[in-house]
Amino acid sequence: MIRSITKQKAFEQILDLLDGFDRIFVMGCGTCATLCRTGGAVEVAEMGAKLLENGKVVTGHMVVPVACDELSHEAIEEHKDPLDASEAILVLSCAFGVQTLARQTRLAVIPGLDTLFVGKETGLGRFDEICSQCGSCIIGETGGICPVTACHKGLLNGPCGGTNNGKCEIDSDKDCAWTLIYMRLKEQGKLDLMRKHQEPRNHNVEPRPGKTRIPLD
Repeated sequence: MIRSITKQKAFEQILDLLDGFDRIFVMGCGTCATLCRTGGAVEVAEMGAKLLENGKVVTGHMVVPVACDELSHEAIEEHKDPLDASEAILVLSCAFGVQTLARQTRLAVIPGLDTLFVGKETGLGRFDEICSQCGSCIIGETGGICPVTACHKGLLNGPCGGTNNGKCEIDSDKDCAWTLIYMRLKEQGKLDLMRKHQEPRNHNVEPRPGKTRIPLD
């Protein structure tokens, strides 16, 4: 399952963001942040304890099932009293969740995490980016493997000169993306696609902030 991969901000940075706020409600996310161990029940409790040690009043805490879901307003209503007694909400979720919650309350909403990328868990405690959301997809010609994301250099026309025994020169523990693409296309009998020259691509196809409409007819 695709997740927003996050890491917790340095505690000193969180305290800086909370400067001027004394009464804090801590909120986590039961999906992505829980999976990343950055904003689940354990991390929310630990954060509350740290805030108390640093002179903050923790008015309450909770883990929203899905912080980026608009239904999170129901969870806010369930904790109306402690939230009314708060000056700010410290949110341990991805940036999408922070912005969703910010639209649902007049309190200051402070992010406790940094959002790194969209990815998936590929091993115990290991998360790999799988899509850069560049808006110019090439995977139909590379065996379903994205070189923009999987290659450290984002090369579109084969491996660099540093690949060694199928490993990446930047990360020797990582398989070279273009070796994987070669093997996949070979299995499919599509190695001729390796001969096609890929022109430079516009990775900002959709101007920021992105917005699109799906025809309903």
